Amino acid sequence: MSAAQPLDGAGVRPRPYDGYLFDLDGTIYLGDQLLPGAHELVTGLRETGRATLFLSNNPTRDPAMYAEKLQRLGLPTPTSHIVNTTVTMAAWLARNAPGAGVFVIGEEPLRRAVEAAGLRLTERPEEIDVVVASYDRAFGYRKLQIAFDALWMHRRARLVTTNPDAYCPMPGGRGEPDAAAVVAAIEACTGVRCEVNVGKPSPLMLSTALDVLGLAPQDCVMVGDRLSTDIAMAVDAGLDSALVLTGESTRAAVEQAPPHRRPRYVLERIDELLPAGAAGRRRSVIGGS
Repeated sequence: MSAAQPLDGAGVRPRPYDGYLFDLDGTIYLGDQLLPGAHELVTGLRETGRATLFLSNNPTRDPAMYAEKLQRLGLPTPTSHIVNTTVTMAAWLARNAPGAGVFVIGEEPLRRAVEAAGLRLTERPEEIDVVVASYDRAFGYRKLQIAFDALWMHRRARLVTTNPDAYCPMPGGRGEPDAAAVVAAIEACTGVRCEVNVGKPSPLMLSTALDVLGLAPQDCVMVGDRLSTDIAMAVDAGLDSALVLTGESTRAAVEQAPPHRRPRYVLERIDELLPAGAAGRRRSVIGGS
């Protein structure tokens, strides 16, 4: 069976879709380098009129920052076609906690997005209604103490998170602790459980993406490198999904997953998703190097 065949063994090129939803880190690029085939795929899809949208659980950048990076890598993209957890968290807070005092354990793009949504940022435990735990490379004891006081001592705040990732992949096979590590520290000392996740695999992120594209789930495919987030979200929503083996998950992990939790496609290279019409103007990428 070639790398891009459906897991049912049908042995056919992946079918074309109207919309393609892509994870970014580990799928389209790693660090400051596009992954093999990413440029060919995205360019080919756009040339044939298919919609592309990028999703990310990383809240250390906002859509404008992602757009600048994609532009620099040769994939110009409007900010409206980039949905990450700064977007989904700000929207969730505005809808579910209007007027709340919010303590953000996160970096500046997330803080800006929350404040722009009309929420009040505060570090006074007695004023905190929601603690947002996120990927924060400046996380330390002071922030943990504020969260502890708001959640345990004053017992008035809710705990929510931008994303459930344990680590963020980095070039060279290394990684950085992600939001799940921050959530775990807060849960461990307070006994309070995190109520809400607004990143993959949450349906909140997927519904936002489909609304942007104006497409139905059956007309789209979700492409990512993680079974636990990208693929799980698609499976739960009834989307076809493609796992690219350039990030976290391996082919062995796919084979160990229950059949109903597996992606439809497993790819060595992301451009194995190119529809026949787009691939006709380039070399065949199935099995290519």
